[in-house]
Amino acid sequence: MDKFFTLFLIGLVISASCQTIEQQAAEIHDKVFTIDSHTDTPLKFFNSDFNIGVEHDGRKGQGKIDIPRMEKGGLDAVFFAVFIGQGERDSLGHAQAFEKAEQIFEATHSEVKKNKKKAKIAITPEDGYQLEKKGKRAIYLGIENGYPIGNNLDNINHFYDLGARYITIVHSHNNDISDSSTDKEGPEYNGLSAFGEGVVERMNELGIMIDVSHASDSAFYDVLELSSKPVIASHSCARALCDNPRNLSDDMLKAIAENGGVIQMCILSDYVKKLEQSPERIEGKKAFRKKHSNWSNYTEEERKAGLRDWYQLDVDFPPNLATVSDAVDHIDHIVEVAGIDHVGIGTDFDGGGGLQDCYDASELGNITLELVKRGYSEEDIRKIWGGNFMRVFREVAAK
Repeated sequence: MDKFFTLFLIGLVISASCQTIEQQAAEIHDKVFTIDSHTDTPLKFFNSDFNIGVEHDGRKGQGKIDIPRMEKGGLDAVFFAVFIGQGERDSLGHAQAFEKAEQIFEATHSEVKKNKKKAKIAITPEDGYQLEKKGKRAIYLGIENGYPIGNNLDNINHFYDLGARYITIVHSHNNDISDSSTDKEGPEYNGLSAFGEGVVERMNELGIMIDVSHASDSAFYDVLELSSKPVIASHSCARALCDNPRNLSDDMLKAIAENGGVIQMCILSDYVKKLEQSPERIEGKKAFRKKHSNWSNYTEEERKAGLRDWYQLDVDFPPNLATVSDAVDHIDHIVEVAGIDHVGIGTDFDGGGGLQDCYDASELGNITLELVKRGYSEEDIRKIWGGNFMRVFREVAAK
């Protein structure tokens, strides 16, 4: 029996050694818990014919995420962002932003409930792992842009009760909380506002992750100095590889590592690699901005039309996109500077994210394949695809 058992073990070793790198990567991808920390998919829920339970074609402007493509791409969990574009910073503007956020939360809960056999809203880190065991997709919620908080800290409690587990404190323009990294008017507070300091404290108290993607460098450091818990950059890359103010410098990467937080590498090409775009696409985007210059005052129908036009841009004028290899260069750099325990993945699908060879959620396994090709171990990949982010999630949620 010992002889036969030995031969059996030798056979297993030989079989394993014959496994292709593609098979090895697919096996690892299937085994590890995978989470995408940032997508803008709820923007699609205001289009009445969109159902996340049905497979769509991203290359026809139909979005990058749905449950069938999550299944194909081996994506176990995702954060859907309740995105609110920056509008007027007065009582009416804040009230409208608050109402819009509530509508998006409601639409997202409703959309997921319609597909309850396949997916469920998740609240805690443990929910994600439990749903994975049941073969369901975990849908987490975040807010992109703290604008709907207005000037009322209690609104943070309200959004927490609706399921928000992180808040990206600012977006493309300064708000009442923080300076943005990309506001053309420049800094307003040289970091966080006094109200923003209260926002950080309240989020710490409630156990909501603070997202520093889009924040100015000064605001980034203000958050890290004030926060008693680790922070996240839900969709950012390394500035050393792509000099974009939305990306993080090496000093910022080191600071997040010292804070215990995590940088979620983004696959929006503008943050991955500087690429020339066709004159047709440039003109198409100019025409779009001219046509849709008053988003904050749009009716629901105008907003739907604007979103359709936005997604149609990529159909009519396909962008020149970076590759998975380009994106994983950022993971390599973040690992080198911040360490393997402080990097993850936040695609920004449906907000501009997508690569030549990872265009939508169905192709996410290509990232794992590239990681395997570069010598990352299964444990490394487990950390990158969810372990690091979920560790921070647990630490922040702990009371």
